[in-house]
Amino acid sequence: MSGHSKWANIKNKKAKGDAARANVFTKIGRELAIAVKQGGPNPDSNSRLRDVIAKAKAANMPNDNISRSIKKASGELNAVNYEEITYEGYAAGGVAVIVETLTDNKNRTAGDVRCAFDKFGGNMGNTGCVSYMFSKKGLIVIDADGLEEDDLMLLALDAGADDVKSEDGVYEVYTLPQNYTAVRENLEKQGLKILSSDIEMIPENYITPEESAIPKILNLIDRLEENDDVQNVFHNAILPEEEEED
Repeated sequence: MSGHSKWANIKNKKAKGDAARANVFTKIGRELAIAVKQGGPNPDSNSRLRDVIAKAKAANMPNDNISRSIKKASGELNAVNYEEITYEGYAAGGVAVIVETLTDNKNRTAGDVRCAFDKFGGNMGNTGCVSYMFSKKGLIVIDADGLEEDDLMLLALDAGADDVKSEDGVYEVYTLPQNYTAVRENLEKQGLKILSSDIEMIPENYITPEESAIPKILNLIDRLEENDDVQNVFHNAILPEEEEED
């Protein structure tokens, strides 16, 4: 079941083709803009920008795209101002959902998110209605090939990580948000192959929805993730991996 494996969800996103890749680049471009706006265009003095650049490179975003996004956000090119807004609600079957967005039009985004929930048997709630069921953590996914779990555990814990889990041919390294950048950079210096890294909302507990609710849940997730304004969709459902890959 892929509900417990964050890497399974990441792999599925990576495998959805060129259109999805362009969508990912658009989303990362917005993250770069926010990072520059908050901390300036120099990654040496802006840890959030370093984090997003690392995420962009892990997604194979071209360097020209990264540079252009940074220049645009720093005022060298025409910039768009984005606002970070998080929405919460329930999908079909009582599945808790958190939707993180970056938008230049919050009325449009709120309407799109609400419409998606309504269309697929869910309902958008108020701020805080489900976020208490999640914990914010750094997640660094590392290729397990040729790497012993005990060795990585020592490296990760020495770097300040909280936990390491073995999942589907990879290791998932979890950190407190405030330690995420330092841990990721330390593991990079050790020469480890980082497949993805980000700050995630991790469910405290997972639920198994009824089979009849699964198509609606998957359709809701897809509809939300296809929206350029939506950066991340987090949920607490255990979903059959073969269904997610269809």
